[in-house]
Amino acid sequence: MARTIEEINEKIRAGSVVVFTAEEIIEVVREKGIKRASREVDVVTTGTFSPMCSSGAFINLRQEQQKMKFGGGYATLNDVPAYAGLAAADIYLGATALPEGDPRNNNGRPGRFRYGGAHVIEELAQGKKVLLNAGGYGTDCYPKKRREQMIGFEDMNEAFLFNPRNCYQNYNVAVNLSDKPIYTYMGKLKPRLGNANYCSAGQLSPLLNDPMYRTIGIGTRIFFCGTEGYVVWNGTQHNPDVPRLANGTPTAGAGTLALIGNLKDMDPKWLRAVSFTGYGVSLSVAVGLPIPILDEEMMRFVSISDAELKAPVIDYGVFYPTGEGKPKLAEVTYEELKSGTIEVNGKKVPTGSFSSYAKAKEVAGYLKSLITDGKFFMTQAVQPLPGPNHK
Repeated sequence: MARTIEEINEKIRAGSVVVFTAEEIIEVVREKGIKRASREVDVVTTGTFSPMCSSGAFINLRQEQQKMKFGGGYATLNDVPAYAGLAAADIYLGATALPEGDPRNNNGRPGRFRYGGAHVIEELAQGKKVLLNAGGYGTDCYPKKRREQMIGFEDMNEAFLFNPRNCYQNYNVAVNLSDKPIYTYMGKLKPRLGNANYCSAGQLSPLLNDPMYRTIGIGTRIFFCGTEGYVVWNGTQHNPDVPRLANGTPTAGAGTLALIGNLKDMDPKWLRAVSFTGYGVSLSVAVGLPIPILDEEMMRFVSISDAELKAPVIDYGVFYPTGEGKPKLAEVTYEELKSGTIEVNGKKVPTGSFSSYAKAKEVAGYLKSLITDGKFFMTQAVQPLPGPNHK
């Protein structure tokens, strides 16, 4: 059995495409087997909704009658600094950017980080206006030197998310072996293995369903925060050469994706700012990828369950920040993580997730409905992502 993306798109047009989510397909394969399921199913949808710090928005500002050169000057949105080292009207607002006056962790207590770039992005997606405060040095062609104005999408020629690193293929389970609580991007970690936090949708996670990057590549169309987006490159820190299980899935971070999508078309339901006490601001984004079932191998990949996916348990008290100590304390399955308790160093440790599995299910289900309704078509990647043993 083998099918092409063109054949799948034809079935989408004809209304005969068969789609399941990555959660549903597990039971389908248990009942029918790989061979029969791969003959009958065309697409499996994945989903994730979790904080992804390496996110941000490119914005092109509409010029006033008297023009100003932002490039080389400065710009803030609601006092949050945007990068102005581009052309005359382009700025980039990073999700983790903070207002200059934010106390951060400087007063001896963990900062609360109540507002940052992610909050500005969320407010713009909600249709709100934000305060632009910008300055330039003035040129013959761009004489204006100061601009202060409430702006929204109508004051921007373009506003699109360009996220350099999203959708980590797998990720650490964070614990704390030290004697004091610590505040990290994996949340508050209680001392002496008081808790364990993880951040992945496991069996619903996009790249865990295509572990060797056979169908996901540059040009792949995706569901991105309520609209269509695209994979534009491998994400930063993409590392396909980590150890893998016999089923092909990595046992550490591995692959990542760089994503792009029109912020003006995004739904604020799928785009949420989050504040991590003692750490900073981040942006939770929703991503759904359709996996075309090209052959039996792809069906085998998408039917891997939480019980067959493993993540490393890492000490954030000493090893992660300093590189000293034991690199990995254990490997645990996502089934164990989702049970609410794992065992580390002989101790039962309660678990919590920063990735919403309920929202991931909703993303995968919504993408499934878009495909079955003929509103979302598959794309053939124009360039594969670097895979294991790439040169």
